[in-house]
Amino acid sequence: MKQQTFELLILGSSSASPTSNRNPSAQLLNIAERYFLIDCGEATQIQLRKYKAKLQAINHILISHLHGDHFFGLPGLLSTMSLLGRKQALTIYCPPDLKLIIDTINTASQTVLNFEIVWQFTTDTSLNLLFEDAKVQVYSFPLKHRIYCTGFLFKEKPLPRNIDKYKLEKLNISVAEILKLKNGLDVINEDGKLIKNKEVTLNPLPERSYAYCSDTIFYKKIATFIKDVDLLYHESTFLEDKLDRAKKTFHSTAKQAAEIAKLSNATKLVLGHFSARYGNLDSFLQEAKPIFNNCELAIEGKTFSPNV
Repeated sequence: MKQQTFELLILGSSSASPTSNRNPSAQLLNIAERYFLIDCGEATQIQLRKYKAKLQAINHILISHLHGDHFFGLPGLLSTMSLLGRKQALTIYCPPDLKLIIDTINTASQTVLNFEIVWQFTTDTSLNLLFEDAKVQVYSFPLKHRIYCTGFLFKEKPLPRNIDKYKLEKLNISVAEILKLKNGLDVINEDGKLIKNKEVTLNPLPERSYAYCSDTIFYKKIATFIKDVDLLYHESTFLEDKLDRAKKTFHSTAKQAAEIAKLSNATKLVLGHFSARYGNLDSFLQEAKPIFNNCELAIEGKTFSPNV
């Protein structure tokens, strides 16, 4: 059985300041055609167009915290969505003060959006369920930064069991019983015989997960919230040569990001949020790989999918 879509697109990978080839933080996550925009730094809407992403398909925007490099692109994106005729409601998960900021901008500029914004405010106290439907669950969890900041965890829901069609016919099972089988139940065939679920079904493909750790100092507790995550993005603003700077600004180094990946038993690590002071990023991998080998750089335009 083919797995449903689970793809992460990197839109921005720089930290506080953009560079000539790196933009501030933004990512687009597609899980089973549910599109989640994660952070929205300056130029996010330009990046969405550049990489031919489905801008109007985004129904969920998650903002980790209110430093400008993580949300300055939001007012423009909302305006563009409205100008392009959006009518469908949009849910924004964020710190409470973001609503005041957006409302103030729209009032001052006399901007009236054509669609409703549903505001859902995050908390930074524990693992907190933000969204759930038949395919996916989304959680926030606390990070440790200079201001209120959360990470986000995305988890596929368990898929239904796969039906062995050959055995359906062989054991004389009616089509009407298929839904019961997919839900893990035993059934009675057309001959009145009890058919055990495992006789005619196969285990589904394993569910996958992604964790987004935005700005944070090295914080071991993160590992408890994202235990066994398949794909992990963790900020790595600095290298160890700037460890003092990392501590002062409540950021992490590539080595520390690797340590969180190891502690959480992640499958794959993606490093990002690079300081503009670094041109060549190879040193980030060189620093992280001795601790956690399966890691890559968050290069803009690159896509990642969890492998399980």
